[in-house]
Amino acid sequence: MPSVKYQRGDMVMGRWPGSSLYYEVKVLSFDAKSQLYTVIYKDGTELELKEQDIKNAAGFQTRPRSRSRSRSPGRRRSRSRSPARTTRRSSSRTAAAVAAAAITESAPSSRRDAKLKDALEVRLSPLDQTKPAENNSNNKHEKKEEIQKEEENNTAYKVNEVEAEPEKNQSRYNLRRRKDDGDAKQAEVKPEQLEEKEAKLAAAPATIPTPLDFGGKIGAYFWLLFLPAWVLFVVLQVNLGDPSLANFPPPLPLLETFWDAQAFGFVVLWMLFQALIYILPIGKLSEGMPLRTGERLKYRTNGFFAIVLSSVLAAAAVHQGFDLTYIHSHFLQLAVASFLISVLLSIYLYARSRYAAPEHLALGGNSGHVLYDFFKGRELNPRIKNFDLKFFCEMRPGLIGWCLINFAMALAEMKLQGLDAPSHSMILVNLFQLLYVVDGLWNEEAILTTMDLMHDGFGFMLAFGDLVWVPFTYTLQAYYLVSHPNPLSLPALATIVTLKLVGFYIFRKSNSEKNAFRRNPSDPNLSHLNTIPTATGKSLLVSGWWGVVRHPNYLGDLLMALAWSLPCGFSHLLPWYYMIYFIILLVHRDSRDMTECRRKYGSAWDEYCRTVRYRIIPGVY
Repeated sequence: MPSVKYQRGDMVMGRWPGSSLYYEVKVLSFDAKSQLYTVIYKDGTELELKEQDIKNAAGFQTRPRSRSRSRSPGRRRSRSRSPARTTRRSSSRTAAAVAAAAITESAPSSRRDAKLKDALEVRLSPLDQTKPAENNSNNKHEKKEEIQKEEENNTAYKVNEVEAEPEKNQSRYNLRRRKDDGDAKQAEVKPEQLEEKEAKLAAAPATIPTPLDFGGKIGAYFWLLFLPAWVLFVVLQVNLGDPSLANFPPPLPLLETFWDAQAFGFVVLWMLFQALIYILPIGKLSEGMPLRTGERLKYRTNGFFAIVLSSVLAAAAVHQGFDLTYIHSHFLQLAVASFLISVLLSIYLYARSRYAAPEHLALGGNSGHVLYDFFKGRELNPRIKNFDLKFFCEMRPGLIGWCLINFAMALAEMKLQGLDAPSHSMILVNLFQLLYVVDGLWNEEAILTTMDLMHDGFGFMLAFGDLVWVPFTYTLQAYYLVSHPNPLSLPALATIVTLKLVGFYIFRKSNSEKNAFRRNPSDPNLSHLNTIPTATGKSLLVSGWWGVVRHPNYLGDLLMALAWSLPCGFSHLLPWYYMIYFIILLVHRDSRDMTECRRKYGSAWDEYCRTVRYRIIPGVY
């Protein structure tokens, strides 16, 4: 049996797949069957490499520099090797480390991108003592060469080199001047700037292309057209006397009925009112999860105060004679107004993202395809000073508006059906969904650990979802019950309430467990939980709620969605839309989670999947 060349724990140089770039990696294991080595890069990425893609680190160490035959003063080397002394060797080889940092600090991003390509891959790593060196590059010869690593105890950098290729676009950074670039300029860099730049380079040694979601470019076209059309369909369909799908398509009203200036004004005022509450210095200032730069943004989490104040003002308005059933009678116009605002917001978000720094962009929404990026969202956390647009839209106007619309539907049912109080079905739908929203706002800090806030950019997908999809499709059960009452027996009532409470308990307990573990894995209250360590330094929960299924919070969500739909009965499919949609949504989210976690955690994620077999429903899925 042939011996294994590299052993577990060896530090070697591994080639990045699809390129000629080598990075320092650690050997984790060797699979004799596939003849592949599992290695881990410094950013935590685990990959499987062939033996020919791995080289000994010794091959990348310092090589003796041959003395030049030229003894001219311009090429003579100083005997002193102190980092404070300058080197006058006229070669881009000795200027590489300083040039890399100088280019990134002095040139705009567009010029930087033009200069940092086609030549060499350079990794800059600060040692304990850093002091910049100055280098003048006047070499006018264009030839194949290697950057040699200059490493001493007090030098500013170590340079991990790879051999230059004659072809263009073989490596990320171009530190050699091209024939048409002229002489390289002298570069002076402060140690603090170099350390800051190194921190960014060390965080991501290679740019890993993020796969396109939602069907890619073609999918973006489809969703941009389908989502508004679907909302229009369900709003028109639920307004029919018989909302059966047999009556598809619903008749289109006259074009002028889609627009109502008063409805548009109400939506704008509602959003401004919620924005005013958001900026009030009331409530906790919570820290978000660390960004790629290591920064933690602060968020004003006063959502519970916002819904309490909104409820008080809504009750006061009804007491003063304001007719909230206007929301029911102008449901279509309010939906169109919200759609227009979401489009205008999405255009603004895309335009401002063109000027955002690269580290502020979402990995998944920066593909270079205009429509896809417009749909997915380019900027991760767009802010106007301290006003976080994504966090505000995610938690305020749409969610609280959902409850306001439900309340208006209860008043409309009483008015149209001649009731003194809402029906039991309407009360259940209002209370169940109100509990869901209030719980989310009470635990508002928990949303800071979700995929939407941590990974997804803010574009049309989230803007439309927050401002249109949530308030005008999640309220379909209440809208349906206005014209289609469904009496409930006491046993049915008790069963639905029990189902809701069980779902809510699973949802809240599992989410609380996850959020507490993410924020402080060493919390003594969580010491009883079993985990699987990963190469990223994080651990995966394999006990408690997260040892039953991989997404116990999704299970609780589905049980609650079922409890919301049951009060509407089984006469029509439309009020079950939310349940059907939510199943599709959660299965898709689970698929995205699986892809992301397998890329991020590697073999640890495979072990987790073997330990926790089921995704959402125990024993079923």
